[in-house]
Parts: sequence; C-alpha cells; structure tokens
Amino acid sequence: MIRHIVFFTAKDRAHLGRIMDDLSRLGTIEPVRHLEVVQNEKRDLWHNEIDVVVYAEFDDLASLDRYKADPLYEEITARVRPLRDLRMSADIRAVD
Repeated sequence: MIRHIVFFTAKDRAHLGRIMDDLSRLGTIEPVRHLEVVQNEKRDLWHNEIDVVVYAEFDDLASLDRYKADPLYEEITARVRPLRDLRMSADIRAVD
C-alpha cells in the first residue's frame, strides 16, 4: 500500500473552506482507497505553518499514477494552486 501525504499552506485563511472542499473531491477518483482532508491542529512546538493535510491510500504506485493522471485531479489542482503558497508531499510504502 502507498500512503500519499500532502501539506498545504493557504495564501489567505479565508480560503481554507474552499481549499478543503475542492481537495475532498479527490476522494471520488477511482484508484483512491482512502482519502482524508483535514485542517492542521497546529500543536507542534516548532513549526505550525501547515494549514491543510491530505492523506490518501493507494494499492500501489500505478494506482497513484492513475490518480494523478485523472482529469478531476487536474481540475482540482488548477482550482487550488492559486489559493495556496506551500505544497509539500511524500509518497511512502506502508510498513506491514
């Protein structure tokens, strides 16, 4: 299983709801096994700039690639990109 974790900062906190709503639509793309879009609780002692976290699970890297090639992914990316500053992601293989 592949875990896809993405961190976002919003240019304007007023857009957080729109960002989260748009990103939540990504869960309808077929290869997605599980998807959560959550607001960061900002409880870290050193770094609290991250506003939104996307956590998704895929069966394998090919499924993740199909997800990123889906037209809805492209649409959501185009809608969210102007509303965010930072975007960092990690794709990790789950440890059994």
